[in-house]
Amino acid sequence: MGKTMVNTVTGPVSSDELGITLMHEHILFGYPGWEGDQTIAPFDRKAIVSAGVDVLNQLKTLGLTTFVDATTNDGGRCPEVYKEISEETGVNIICSTGYYFEREGSSAYWKFRSSLGDISEEIYELFMKEVTTGIRDTGIKAGVLKVGSSKGVITDYEKMMFKAAARVQQDTGIPIITHTQEGTMGPEQAKLLISEGADPAKIQIGHMSDNLDMDYQLETIEQGVYVSWDRMGLQGLVGCPMDEQRYSVMIDLVKKGFADKLMISHDYIIHWLGRPLNLPEQALPLIANWHPTHLFKNIIPALKKGGVTDDQIETIIKDNPGRLFTAK
Repeated sequence: MGKTMVNTVTGPVSSDELGITLMHEHILFGYPGWEGDQTIAPFDRKAIVSAGVDVLNQLKTLGLTTFVDATTNDGGRCPEVYKEISEETGVNIICSTGYYFEREGSSAYWKFRSSLGDISEEIYELFMKEVTTGIRDTGIKAGVLKVGSSKGVITDYEKMMFKAAARVQQDTGIPIITHTQEGTMGPEQAKLLISEGADPAKIQIGHMSDNLDMDYQLETIEQGVYVSWDRMGLQGLVGCPMDEQRYSVMIDLVKKGFADKLMISHDYIIHWLGRPLNLPEQALPLIANWHPTHLFKNIIPALKKGGVTDDQIETIIKDNPGRLFTAK
């Protein structure tokens, strides 16, 4: 595997130093609008850093080297906090630039601007600057581009984001990771990005664990992209299947020869911005394993029980992330 320099929140590191990597997680996340509730639920940096340090230290003990934070610009992304956590733990943190899917993101701002004229150049300029110069005045550069689509459709608003991400990737080589909604649009996302000039070897289609249809999986993989099973542990909510159902499909993909196209992560949120969540009691057993240690404590043993080898697991959790960042 060749080497390339990868933007982390503490500066560039060589891709051969990424090691075992979680490719889609969140240190913090808030739905747009949480900012207006800060009178009741203020931003507590100390608590966020403490929670992040605790989780990443647990992961470091289990062998994790790199943590990709997939929080978009409209989800409360805070690179200064990530940097503090990375410095305290020694875990590489890679942050994102990009926007969430239309319905749950901050589309009002960009849709208003688009009513006044074409904004494609503005979005490209933003993504490009955050990758090459830094986010706001922090000097912290994004290491991945993150875009998302809606259930059953990639809206015109979302297409603007995908096209800008593809263009920035052509100019910089930065990988693209995606959000899919409720197990839809994986193949369509891949085809759109590739048609706009993105390199399939630098694309990770997200939340593939939300659709257990093998044809859907294979149609996405056939585009040459990575498929990320990155909502593991999140079950029975927001369209997610149960992990017990997921394992057999993951094992089948490995047995079909696609270990070199798989990623595993959790889409876990260490700290929710805004008021605490009051989840119904019946939901709690469903997310008992929704935590990034789930990979090491439960997923890997389940895959091995199903016949997946240690080498294949290393390919999925270490080699594939490294290749995503080094592909030419």
